[in-house]
Amino acid sequence: MGSLGKDDREEVIQAWYMDDSDEDQRLPHHRDPKEFVSLDKLAELGVLSWRLDADIYETDEELKKIREARGYSYMDFCEVCPEKLPNYEEKIKNFFEEHLHTDEEIRYCVAGSGYFDVRDRNEAWIRIWVKKGAMIVLPAGIYHRFTLDSDNYIKVHFKGACSTILTPNCNQMVN
Repeated sequence: MGSLGKDDREEVIQAWYMDDSDEDQRLPHHRDPKEFVSLDKLAELGVLSWRLDADIYETDEELKKIREARGYSYMDFCEVCPEKLPNYEEKIKNFFEEHLHTDEEIRYCVAGSGYFDVRDRNEAWIRIWVKKGAMIVLPAGIYHRFTLDSDNYIKVHFKGACSTILTPNCNQMVN
């Protein structure tokens, strides 16, 4: 917790209900009026979150404790931007396809920013904006998708019990 009881995670993780617009998926897509979603509400849906120091991810003791407590042994990186990701256009379309996993999905943003969209219990989309230092866990079985924001860059650290966390249930590779 930061000063005056503010949750430090809110500086790197924000969430809101999405509008139904078909405009560019990289836009924020706030409803009018805006309907923000608290980190507590996300936790009720099973979406867990942390704020970590992305500049020291290789030696971060807090990250090490989380990995040990949750049994994460697999790690990998994915940089999503036109210059770094092979077959960028195809992959970004695949990322935005709604899917679910049979295991939880762990994503740690070590650079850049992007959106993870999840469905709430009423099937409404909640957009989760993650920035450098944000780590989220999407629970097994939650429908979700990913897209970049208008900055067009994110470097994500994948974590899990094994490498199968990267293969979604809909048989599309998203890494």
